[in-house]
Amino acid sequence: MNTQQVADRLVALCREGKYEQAQDELYADDAASVEMEGSPGGTLGNVKGLDAIREKGRKWAEDLETIHGGTMSDPVIAGDWFSVASSLDATYKSMGRMPMQEICVYRVRDGKIVHEQFFYNT
Repeated sequence: MNTQQVADRLVALCREGKYEQAQDELYADDAASVEMEGSPGGTLGNVKGLDAIREKGRKWAEDLETIHGGTMSDPVIAGDWFSVASSLDATYKSMGRMPMQEICVYRVRDGKIVHEQFFYNT
């Protein structure tokens, strides 16, 4: 798949809430996930490798109580990179209700996502 195809598939799966399926289908084994500077560390912080990214996703999902709404824009493509704007209004066990807006940036290599980075207010 080229960058546009990977981006379109990621957006489609995320809009359906199929985050684990997106990771299984679209991420490289050596992918990296990078959070904003100043965000919590540990399994929810910066991680490297698909197994660590899956664990990060599981920990995030375990903390969710209720999703009140959310959106994901269509992707913007630039060579091997693409970005989407995402919003999520959710209630978490650890933080209460917290609406969030972020820009998500991804790099594609050989038809797989090798890097994801998130930009948001901390």
